[in-house]
Amino acid sequence: MKESNALIFGYNEYGLEIAKNILSKYKNIVILTLNDDINIDSPDFKVEKFDLSDKWEELNLKYDIENSKVFCTLMDVAQNIFLTISLKSAYKDISIVALANSSEDVNKLYMAGASKVIPIVETTARIITDMLKKPILTNVLHSILYEDGELKVMQLKVTNDEYFKDKYTAEIDWSVFGSVLVLSIVHEDMSKEFVYSSKSKHNYIKSGDILISVGYEADLDKFRNMIGEYV
Repeated sequence: MKESNALIFGYNEYGLEIAKNILSKYKNIVILTLNDDINIDSPDFKVEKFDLSDKWEELNLKYDIENSKVFCTLMDVAQNIFLTISLKSAYKDISIVALANSSEDVNKLYMAGASKVIPIVETTARIITDMLKKPILTNVLHSILYEDGELKVMQLKVTNDEYFKDKYTAEIDWSVFGSVLVLSIVHEDMSKEFVYSSKSKHNYIKSGDILISVGYEADLDKFRNMIGEYV
């Protein structure tokens, strides 16, 4: 059975991707925008104007904010933090998923009252779309959006690159490691690559590289035992 409302504050590529991925979960999905000139007619979700100075009463009468799932996806960090603080101050039991541009922003958003924070890192809507073709990612993304507290993000240093020998990242069968999603690679020279970018698909993983990985603790431990160690 679908839950009632999902309110996404921020009409942008990230807000739209979230909306697409929660269609089966919520009866009503509303994207709220600060812009006056957006007029979208979609059968799947509404787009409405809001203002950061709003007192929330009118919106609350329509959507029962405290009992809705809320996503704060404004691209301006200060605005996103202010919005999170405002919502949490008005509705202390509200559940908020927020986007962050950096590890510093992650901490600020948690302090502001976010229940779950998703780091954007190098993600773009195009990359997310490519990733959504992979079943493991669909499960992981849904776990993040629905606040599965058992999901972990870990850094693993490769000490055994046997599983990656002579294979580009695009050729690796990640399913052998269980339901673990490798998001990005930090090479020994400290250069970074997003696993699903076109550039990274044609590179190799070697001992000494660090893999930023998402998954359940048991799967991550299995992954660690096969390829290296936590850092």
